Amino acid sequence: MIEDVSSRGLIGVAAIAAGLLGMAVVRSNRASTAADGMGVHVHMMGADAGEGATARPTTTVKPLSCEKLPNVPGRHSITTALVEFPPNAYTPRHRHPGSVTAFVIKGALRSQMEGGPAVTYTRGQTWFEAPGAIHSFAENASATEPAELLAIFVAEDDCGPLTIPLPN
Repeated sequence: MIEDVSSRGLIGVAAIAAGLLGMAVVRSNRASTAADGMGVHVHMMGADAGEGATARPTTTVKPLSCEKLPNVPGRHSITTALVEFPPNAYTPRHRHPGSVTAFVIKGALRSQMEGGPAVTYTRGQTWFEAPGAIHSFAENASATEPAELLAIFVAEDDCGPLTIPLPN
């Protein structure tokens, strides 16, 4: 978790994220098929979403690219995804099959890893989730403005599921 980001570190992270996002956009502009799995949108409903007018919006995960890592033993892959948080969106308790780095592109997001404090991240800030770490929740800090993050997953699942929901 990075709370204070030096300008030099932020520029490096921004350059890496921009490069990955640029490569991902190029790939996503190619024709996607159901076989490559890149056309799939994953929606995660908040555990306290409720019903009707009190329901919180869903978070949408849009995989942009997934590449096998041939130089890493096993079935490792790197997946880049755009995660969209409409105003007031909420993602309940979950974990990921590998390591995740998140980079906030737009807005402000509140996130809490199990055992740690809730932290609000704004545009340009990042956080890291170790393999198997429990993500208690993530939510848009704004009830009126959307937020987005770029998530980079490195996993052993050969481009499989990105999120594993957990009971509260």
